[in-house]
Amino acid sequence: MRKVLTSVTRSLAVAVALFAGVASVSVAEPVRKPDEPLSFLERYTNAAQDVILQGLKLVGIRYRWGGNNEDSGLDCSGFVRLVFKDSIGALLPRTAKEMSEVGQQIDASQLKPGDLVFFNTMRRTFSHVGIYLGDNYFMHAPRAGAEVRVESMESSYWVKRYNGARRILEGS
Repeated sequence: MRKVLTSVTRSLAVAVALFAGVASVSVAEPVRKPDEPLSFLERYTNAAQDVILQGLKLVGIRYRWGGNNEDSGLDCSGFVRLVFKDSIGALLPRTAKEMSEVGQQIDASQLKPGDLVFFNTMRRTFSHVGIYLGDNYFMHAPRAGAEVRVESMESSYWVKRYNGARRILEGS
């Protein structure tokens, strides 16, 4: 149990440090009327922060194949779906493969917090999905016997399996 708590604590510490960088992005706030819509930058930043905060709340939830809720467990796509639904009301497809077909395809050099990142973990493309946090970290529900966590995309395992990324938040 202690090993699990240490892993969760370490993941949360990394995630909080990364999120502090996202949350500290400051933009001079223009004076705006209450009924005036938010600018694109304000909408994007707020949506990314909401997605990341919602995902971090689920760190430590156990993995379950086909899992769709935090009480019984989550698989990778169930985790991403739940985060986007609960944070910004976006309804994403059920599988990682289907998610790889929505939003805007982006290059790894263009990744921003809140983007979806995809990996080949089952000898087929787009078989795993996570949410990019920034600084080459992402959060995901990795596999049976594990829990939702934050990991580096720079580990050799993930580097070899990276398939691409999609941006969902623009236009939200």
